[in-house]
Amino acid sequence: MSASSDWIARSEALFMPTYTRFPAVMVSGQGCRLTDVDGREYLDFLSGIAVCSLGHCHPAITAAIREQAGRLTHVSNLFHTMPQTELAELLISHCFADRVFLANSGAEANEAAIKLARKHSGPGRYEIISLAGSFHGRTLATVAATGQAKFHAGFEPLPEGFIHAPFGDARDIEALITPQTCGVLCEPVQGESGVRPLGRQYLEEIRALCDRHNLLLIFDEVQVGMGRTGTLFAYEQWGVVPDIITLAKALANGLPMGAMLAREKVAADFGPGTHASTFGGNPVASAAAVATMKIMLADGFLAEVSAKGKYLAGKLAEVASRHPDLASGVRGLGLIQALVLTEAAVPHGSAMVTALFKEGLLLNFAGNVALRCIPPLVVSRAEIDEMIAILDRVLTARPWQ
Repeated sequence: MSASSDWIARSEALFMPTYTRFPAVMVSGQGCRLTDVDGREYLDFLSGIAVCSLGHCHPAITAAIREQAGRLTHVSNLFHTMPQTELAELLISHCFADRVFLANSGAEANEAAIKLARKHSGPGRYEIISLAGSFHGRTLATVAATGQAKFHAGFEPLPEGFIHAPFGDARDIEALITPQTCGVLCEPVQGESGVRPLGRQYLEEIRALCDRHNLLLIFDEVQVGMGRTGTLFAYEQWGVVPDIITLAKALANGLPMGAMLAREKVAADFGPGTHASTFGGNPVASAAAVATMKIMLADGFLAEVSAKGKYLAGKLAEVASRHPDLASGVRGLGLIQALVLTEAAVPHGSAMVTALFKEGLLLNFAGNVALRCIPPLVVSRAEIDEMIAILDRVLTARPWQ
C-alpha cells in the first residue's frame, strides 16, 4: 500500500463526504508545482481554485507569515493592529472604496455585503437580484443568492429576498425590480458556471439601471479580483464602478482572508455592533495579504499577467482548432481561461479532468461546460506550453472512450 492510500483511507473514515477528492495527498508546493506524499509532482493550473495566485510558498509571503506569527497571531477586533491597517490602506488607495470590512472568506464577504445593502437601503428594501449561473458562496444567504439550482437542493426553504435574473440582458434584471429591491449582485466574470465574462455593455447597462432605480451595485470579485484578469480588480477592465465590492481567495495567497469594501455614504450604515468577525483581519493573514498586494502592485506585474493571459488564450484556441469535435472555443480574461467543450464532449468533461490528473496536470471542469484554467499568476510561458502539451496529448488519446 502506498503512503497516499493509507492517508486517504484514514481521511475518508473521518470527514463528512462533502468533497469529491482526487486520490492524492499533497505535502508540499513551490511556485506552480505540487508534490504528493508519494513524491509525484503536478503542474497546478487550479491554484487552490484561484487562491495561490503568487504560487505555492512564495518566499516573501512565507517570510511575512513567519515574522508576524512570531510577534502576534491574534487579538480581538476590539483593538487595532498594524498589519490590518496597512492592508486596509493598500486596498482603499487602489480602488473606488473608502471603507473596508475584513472577514475570512468569500462567503463571509458576500454576507457582509448583503447585510450592508439591506441596512443602507432601509426598512422594506431587502431584495437582491443576482444572475443565473452565478456563485456567491455556501452559507444559507449566499446559496440563496447563487443562481444555480443544484446548490439549493436539500437546503430549502432558503432565506427570502433573493431573485435570479436570466444571464445576458439588463432588461431582464430591470423587469424584476420592485419597491423591495435594494441591490444587484453580480460577478464581472462568472467563474463557476464556466468562465463567462459579462462584458462592458452588459455591465454598463446594469450600472445605469441601478442608478435609475437607486439600487446598490455589488461586484463579487472573490474569484476574479486580485490581479486575476490582468488588473488588480476586474471592474477596472471596463471602468464600470460598483458601490460595494467583495474579495477573498487570492487576497492572502492561501491564508483565510476576505474583504468587503464600499463607498463612504454606504459604509456609514455599518456602525458599532452591526457586524463583526472574531478572526476577520487576523494579524497573520493580514501580513500575508500585505505582502501579496505589494508583489502584485510592483511595476509590470499586472501587465505581465495580462500578456500571459493572452498567450494562454491563444494556445487554448490552437487546441480547440485541433480538436473541433471536443472543443468549441475559448473564453476568459487574463489568467482565468476556459476551453469550452462541445455538446458531444460535455458528458466526458469530468473524465477529461481525471485523465489530466493522471498525467500530472491539475485543472477542473466548470459549470458542466468547460475545462477551466486558473494557474498562479506567476506561471511562466514555458509552463503554459507544458500544460498545453499535456492537454493536447490527453485530448488526442481520449482515454475516456
